[in-house]
Amino acid sequence: MRIATRGSALALAQARWVADQLDARTSLVEIVTSGDLRRDVDDKREWILELEEALLRGDADLAVHSAKDVPVEIAAGLSLVASPVRADPRDVLVGASSLDALPSGARVGTSSLRREAQLRALRPDLSVVELRGNVDTRLRKLADGEADAIVLAAAGLERLGRSDEASAYLDSMVPAAGQGTLVIEARTDNSAVTEVIESLRDPRAEEALLAERAVVATLGADCKSAVGVHATHTAPQGELLEAADTTSSLIVVRAWVGTRDGSAWLSDELAGADPVEVGNEVGRRLLSAGARDLLDAEEAAVAPPARDGASPGPDA
Repeated sequence: MRIATRGSALALAQARWVADQLDARTSLVEIVTSGDLRRDVDDKREWILELEEALLRGDADLAVHSAKDVPVEIAAGLSLVASPVRADPRDVLVGASSLDALPSGARVGTSSLRREAQLRALRPDLSVVELRGNVDTRLRKLADGEADAIVLAAAGLERLGRSDEASAYLDSMVPAAGQGTLVIEARTDNSAVTEVIESLRDPRAEEALLAERAVVATLGADCKSAVGVHATHTAPQGELLEAADTTSSLIVVRAWVGTRDGSAWLSDELAGADPVEVGNEVGRRLLSAGARDLLDAEEAAVAPPARDGASPGPDA
């Protein structure tokens, strides 16, 4: 079973984890994507384009992605066939014990528009600075004093065995759609992959991803949008749920849309039985409240230039 993956340390760790879970002989096919070669990426598809081409050519049997890096529309002839148990979806702060502990004017590094917007909304007195590169690069830049603190994904640190770097979990920030979730992509006609990966599938992770991607699709958001979406499961009457039980649960979708400077934002939360219907409804409610104006204003704004030649690194 040939597994296509990007060559970053995090992408390789994720692909190896999937390989280790499969009851099959596996090999990794490392692929350099358009996103790896670009100074600034305007389209999420650049992170997966060459992986999808390898699947369509038959050079790989499946591809492993960070779900938050997969656009709503994928290539014809391919399907997202499975997601395993979700890792911690939260953002974490590295370098300070909390956002409140940072002094006014402290420099917080991130390359994510969503994180920048939410940081500015929560703490307009902070100085949010662009910090690019993979997880190791960003941690090194923090150590070198290029920022006083940085924001990363808890899941990325966990998968790299560096969870101890996290100083605080940012529960007040809404994660990116799919953050913490892996997704396996394969040719739609490749039934062999579907059979092999069946044991990896987690119903809750897959339903949450469906709901989160539905919000993004309804909003018409992209990688240049300051949008956070997080879906969880809850029991209708508050009773405890078994780990894989989705039949008796409701899905709760929380979403956030804002501008880069944090001066204007909207949020919504809704529970329901069908993940796609709930996600679509949250998106529609946000649009009715003016989300399209916020998204259009941000798309029209000129993004600040990159400070170095490194790719942002989507996985962090």
